[in-house]
Amino acid sequence: MVSHRRPTRPGLHHGVRATVLSAAAATAAATLGSAPASAVPEDTPGTAKAAVDRLYVEAERATEQYNAARESLGRQRGRVARAQDAAARTQEDINRMRASLGSMAGAQYRSGGIDPSVQLLLSSDPDTFLDRAAALDRVGERRAVTLGKLHRAQRRIAQTRAEAAGALAALERDRAAVARHKRTVVAKLARAREVLHALPAADRESLDRASRSGAAGTLADGAPASARGLAALMAARQALGRPYVWGAEGPDGFDCSGLMRWAYAQAGVGLPRTSQEQRYAGRTVPLAEARPGDLVAYRADASHIGMYAGNGQVIHAPYPGAAVRYDPVGMMPVSSVTRV
Repeated sequence: MVSHRRPTRPGLHHGVRATVLSAAAATAAATLGSAPASAVPEDTPGTAKAAVDRLYVEAERATEQYNAARESLGRQRGRVARAQDAAARTQEDINRMRASLGSMAGAQYRSGGIDPSVQLLLSSDPDTFLDRAAALDRVGERRAVTLGKLHRAQRRIAQTRAEAAGALAALERDRAAVARHKRTVVAKLARAREVLHALPAADRESLDRASRSGAAGTLADGAPASARGLAALMAARQALGRPYVWGAEGPDGFDCSGLMRWAYAQAGVGLPRTSQEQRYAGRTVPLAEARPGDLVAYRADASHIGMYAGNGQVIHAPYPGAAVRYDPVGMMPVSSVTRV
């Protein structure tokens, strides 16, 4: 399990510590539902820390799912708007064609309701006959063309309306997904706060200030692989100290993938919204060859991401309550390194 916190200071009275940590462990077990009812977590300072770590990990995963659902929601809104616009334009075409056909029918009615071909046969003047025949052919062709266009437009508007209905259904599904993931994030963070608040103030402050565990490693402080990587790194450095805000992509607050997207946007590069998509936004390189500006994805599901800053460190937005900062690149299992 990835650690966000240092162990509690040894000076805490054993009786108080045991009581507090037992309450924290019980809260965590009820929240996570991962241990059987008969299992009693060991009363150690690491129990509360492990519970908070896991809650933050689960909240971060739900945050990335929220980001993905919100992106999809935006796409569906555009799809609905385009389908509705196309249907409106097609309906205008249909109305015009129906009006044109109505004019043709009205002209025939005003001529006495006699079929034009019959009237043509009654003409005794050869020149008039030929003129009327040519005109009749043109009218018939126009009518046939208009009818063909009308039929095609009617099929097109039926298809467009079906597409709009599908987009609307997808829109509602995405809205529900956004709301569901938001509830999950809020619940996980609330539980993490409960566990933290159950600790004595000194231990809570120690946990809040602690860095994730992990060694910096032996990676060299090499030059950025590209000018855009350097520009993105400089932007990320400007964000140091700004708060983690789940679902945010700057400039005043960030979640992990929001920081990466914002930093690369300052370099003129568009990244996808989620950490899972960002890991495929460029060329994969080995961790040993990481250069400043590369994206470092963590965990097998790439639910966290940071930017390699050189000297075995990354810049990232860690978790709620922590500001954008440097941490060791080995703070969590690295799943991939991406050069944008």
